[in-house]
Amino acid sequence: MFCVRGEYNSGMKKLSSRAAAILTNCILILIVISIGVVCFLPSASVASEVDERVYYRGNASDGVSVMINVYWGGELLDGFLDVLDEYGAKATFFLGGSWADDNVPLVKKIAEKGHEIASHGYFHREHDKLSYEANREEIKTSADYLSLASGQEIKLFAPPSGAYSEKTLLAAESLGLKTVMWSKDTIDWRDKDEQLCFRRATEGVKGGDLILMHPMAHTLKALPRILRDYLDKGLYPITVSENLG
Repeated sequence: MFCVRGEYNSGMKKLSSRAAAILTNCILILIVISIGVVCFLPSASVASEVDERVYYRGNASDGVSVMINVYWGGELLDGFLDVLDEYGAKATFFLGGSWADDNVPLVKKIAEKGHEIASHGYFHREHDKLSYEANREEIKTSADYLSLASGQEIKLFAPPSGAYSEKTLLAAESLGLKTVMWSKDTIDWRDKDEQLCFRRATEGVKGGDLILMHPMAHTLKALPRILRDYLDKGLYPITVSENLG
């Protein structure tokens, strides 16, 4: 009796060990399969997050674009224009409509210097939170006014704070505008440091890059060094539209 019970208990222990081993192996196989999916199919995940209608860089092999977003700093813009002139550089100024409304002579001067004027919305609103109609009104009002003030056709829109939604893209498309982001951000509005601004604008720079700046005093101080760095690397500062090609 005791012998039979002992053999039974021993057999059950073996079965339990075997079941545990099978379960462990199954878990390991599932882990390996999961890792394989992540490793071999990353492009599918990335592709689903990248919208081809949004431009993060251009196509120029030997050109880069300085993007200057303007809702403040008008008193510094003459200095920016002088430096750009000195280095034979062209830039794209994404202007807020409400700012432009108060600074028409500056808008005209930027255009007369051969730089590109583009829309940065009208009231610096959060476009990802706006309806399609509100997005369209905000962008259209800005583009119409900037075109009237500068004499240029407005082709580009950069959403304030980089915030946009599907409704934003559809609204911009309906107006014939391309939605533009950036490939390098100096974050000069937050980190008021000339050297940091220079490093962020030049480190690893390559053809097609779109470099975001604002009219800040430390950015103006860094701008000559930034432009020299580009030219030394055989990169020519061109407008965003030229870069998109």
